[in-house]
Amino acid sequence: MPGETALNFNLLHRTCKLVVLLCFLHISVTVVFYVRSLDLRFAFVQNQQSSHSNRSASTTANKDAKSGEGSPERKTPEVKAAPELKKCPETSPLLVGPLRVEFNMPVSLDKVKKDNPRVEVGGRSRPSDCVALQKVAIIIPFRKREEHLKYWLYYLHPILQRQQLDYGVYVINQDGDEIFNRAKLLNVGYTEALKEYDYNCFVFSDVDLIPMDDRNTYRCFNQPRHLSVSMDKFGFRLPYNQYFGGVSSMSKEQYLKINGFPNNYWGWGGEDDDIYNRLASKGMSISRATGDIGKCRMIRHSRDKQNEPNPQRFDRIAHTRETMMRDGINSLSYKVIEKEKLDLYTMITVDVGKP
Repeated sequence: MPGETALNFNLLHRTCKLVVLLCFLHISVTVVFYVRSLDLRFAFVQNQQSSHSNRSASTTANKDAKSGEGSPERKTPEVKAAPELKKCPETSPLLVGPLRVEFNMPVSLDKVKKDNPRVEVGGRSRPSDCVALQKVAIIIPFRKREEHLKYWLYYLHPILQRQQLDYGVYVINQDGDEIFNRAKLLNVGYTEALKEYDYNCFVFSDVDLIPMDDRNTYRCFNQPRHLSVSMDKFGFRLPYNQYFGGVSSMSKEQYLKINGFPNNYWGWGGEDDDIYNRLASKGMSISRATGDIGKCRMIRHSRDKQNEPNPQRFDRIAHTRETMMRDGINSLSYKVIEKEKLDLYTMITVDVGKP
């Protein structure tokens, strides 16, 4: 009996161990399958989300594409640069040729201004549709000639604009009542004009001379230019071949080559012949328009006080070659009293001293 009891206990013990082992295996298998099912569910959710995102992106792209179909393209507006102006032609197409010049009617500067709206303050003007070939400063020696200046402005501003010049008008007024010095005033005008603009051509004009043909262009040439070729004062003839008075033009290079104009000609006469001698000594010659194109009219007047003929002029002319390199732009001295920017010109009043 005791032996049978021991046998039954051992059998029960083994049975229990087997049951426990089977339970452990069952639990292990259950856990493994549970974990794998979690992985599969997580992967499935990720795939679903990715697929949904792709469908949304595709739908949005299709909508954008469809919305672009048939709708105008938005373009950035182009800013067009202003067209670059070409150079003006050698001969202006605006010229009219011979002109009627009369001095028997009064001139109103207000009307001159109204008739020339493109003239800026200070007497400056330039073409609007092309680039002028030269930058021209027009220098007028002056004292107590207001009526003559009105005629000059009345006739010359329209002419200069038709000639398509980039120009400025400078009236150099000698202060006081000392003896007049035309050539020195011209040197002053050259100097003062260059302080305002890079001019490369200079026209030196008496205030009482008006051209009778706008083809007589107020500009510079390869040689110094005599512009008042045939004046009514001389019966529309050139008084002599060396004559360089009245109206003339020089480039900056030509002017500097002769050291400008003499400063020691006080009173009337001689300075234009001195200038001719300077040009000749430097191997330059005078160029001119033909006699019919170079016609000018002079406003008749009595000689100004303190502008009597210079008694020393002939002696000075004889020694031009000796004195020219020490008497000129390099020895110029003066004092500016006043500078006025007026509607039609620039007035510069200066003290040039006395003999």
